[in-house]
Amino acid sequence: MKNILFLTFLLVSLAIGGCASMGEGSVDDKRQILLDMEREVLSELYRTKPDTRAQLGTAPGYAVFSNANINLLFFAAGTGYGLVNDKVTGKTTYMNMAEGGVGLGFGVKDYRIVMVFHSADAINDFVTNGWTFGGNADASAKASGKGGSVEGEAYYGDVTVYTFTENGLALQAMVKGTKFWVDKELN
Repeated sequence: MKNILFLTFLLVSLAIGGCASMGEGSVDDKRQILLDMEREVLSELYRTKPDTRAQLGTAPGYAVFSNANINLLFFAAGTGYGLVNDKVTGKTTYMNMAEGGVGLGFGVKDYRIVMVFHSADAINDFVTNGWTFGGNADASAKASGKGGSVEGEAYYGDVTVYTFTENGLALQAMVKGTKFWVDKELN
């Protein structure tokens, strides 16, 4: 059993290591990749949930992340990147993320997260501390814009979180923690 757990952990680590990489390029190139991702994700969010346009329009800030996640039996891991737009200060903070979880699941998915901050303190706390804990359950079968997934939205104090799957095939029920941190190279 220990060998199976070790092999599972090793496969998850190797798979995640390359899933959400920004790749090569200059700092400006990497920032542009994130800005393009932000534009595409917000367009998709507004298309699928039109009421969010007004919500983001009046919010003091928001974050957009791209994440790749893999689930193998009892463990899940993921990594990604994104940015936080503080509309009060006008500052954009580029960030990274990593997540790990336990539960039941199997599959791989590429998904997006949009966080709407409803206070300046929520933005500051997120950029400074960046931890989240929670659980999620979802089912996804989507590729090249075809297929479907079941996701929802969640509320954590002064933050509303929207998630949606870009591509992937996964069925999971997990308890997980996610760490977000400032990308020193891009800021």
